[in-house]
Amino acid sequence: MPIVFAPDEKATEAIGTTIAHHLLPGDVVTLEGDLGVGKSALARAIIRARLGDRDLEVPSPSFAIIQPYPGILHADLYRISEEAELDELGLLDDEAAILLVEWPQRAPSLFSRSGLRIGIAMAPDKDGRLITLETLGREAGDLVAALAPWQHQSPQ
Repeated sequence: MPIVFAPDEKATEAIGTTIAHHLLPGDVVTLEGDLGVGKSALARAIIRARLGDRDLEVPSPSFAIIQPYPGILHADLYRISEEAELDELGLLDDEAAILLVEWPQRAPSLFSRSGLRIGIAMAPDKDGRLITLETLGREAGDLVAALAPWQHQSPQ
């Protein structure tokens, strides 16, 4: 799967919009990366694109743990201490909802449900973010082609 480069917030939004157009109802998308690397920014772009509202207020779910939207659940599991808490939260109750999960490593069983695994890191040699995408269990050719403008070229 590709590694794409987002030099700024505008590119992150464009990449999120592209990803949003390739998601299907019921998809589970995991977003991994260190604190402050841009997981919520990418999720925000995906949510706004899916709902067709560029100005929609999309707060981070850090304290609420889950922010619901029509057809989408955005979760931040950073404060989860045990995976069993997912049952109490109802995170998996709506099988048709797209589920965006930050800090999925707090609930390892989600990886088996994930259709798209996204890793985000700060680019080591320049400003911006490197975003790694791995699709699990389905063809990704259309998504890879759509992300071509941001493909990261590794230095030789």
